[in-house]
Amino acid sequence: MTRANIDDVARTAGVSTKTVSRVLNNEPNVRDAMRERVLAAVATLHYRPLTSARSLATNRSFMIGLLYDNLSPSYIMEVQAGVLAACEAQRYSMMVQPLVSTAADFVERVEDILSRHRPDGLILTPPITDHPQLLARLRAMALPFASIAPHHPGHCIGAMLREREAAAAMVAHLVALGHRRIAHILGDPEHGAGVWRLAGFRDGLHAARLKENPAWMVPGRFSFESGVEAMRKLLALPAKRRPTAVFAADDDMAVGAIWAAAEAGVAVPGDISICGFDDTAIATQVWPPLTTIHQPVRDMGRRATEELLRCILGKGDATMVDVGYELRIRASTAAPA
Repeated sequence: MTRANIDDVARTAGVSTKTVSRVLNNEPNVRDAMRERVLAAVATLHYRPLTSARSLATNRSFMIGLLYDNLSPSYIMEVQAGVLAACEAQRYSMMVQPLVSTAADFVERVEDILSRHRPDGLILTPPITDHPQLLARLRAMALPFASIAPHHPGHCIGAMLREREAAAAMVAHLVALGHRRIAHILGDPEHGAGVWRLAGFRDGLHAARLKENPAWMVPGRFSFESGVEAMRKLLALPAKRRPTAVFAADDDMAVGAIWAAAEAGVAVPGDISICGFDDTAIATQVWPPLTTIHQPVRDMGRRATEELLRCILGKGDATMVDVGYELRIRASTAAPA
């Protein structure tokens, strides 16, 4: 069977090949009736344009690059799913590239990726979203990029969540249960999410007129292992000086805290309440199910990519989209004993 080409589509639809190209590339100013004729011809002929031909005709790669340096596999999987959904809607491909943003040659590594794959734009995830040297280089190159949860959202396009407000709301939940001795397992201080969530934790304490206890502020690294380590430090405190609730800056650390509590024979939530942030899949796979803040990570990936493609394709002004959050109250938090 001979593969249909763009000339076949044009003849079947009774239009020029240029019109077919404009429809397939979702360009504006094509009449609805004309667009429907072309798409009907595409469906009838089972036409599938070659990416190489599209690239030559438009000087685009029709590829979006997703860059990440994140220890949470569930978070990255959700972001990828959202980015891919938005790409497929515009007949784009997705390239995924793990990186180490603290490496001395990080920016050079990104430049090498760009020169080899030539993506039309990039999706940046935390902590890459806040890497000043990379942002400066991308702007100098005039390469479009969208950021997910950046520390300074006013300077870029993408998707964000009011993380500081959400973290304060979680503290308010613990206070409403009766907790006054509340610990925090911090995220990476170089990570925008870690900064905002710490600020929100402090806002929540201030609103409840509670003082911050340095012994209950334990560093973490947004990983299960760091959550285990942090919880062991909290449980090493004398019983009367331990917190009655722990708010971890992400679900992976919160699950690590639950694991360490079980290891020590400490009941959750009977002896200590534990909650997290993100509502990744692991939040409902652990026992007890984790109280957490639902961050629509997949939707954030999709919305950020939609804004990036809007910029690339010239379909209007791209913005920083503010998505909502929800408290998901589950069995890992209860009133203090």
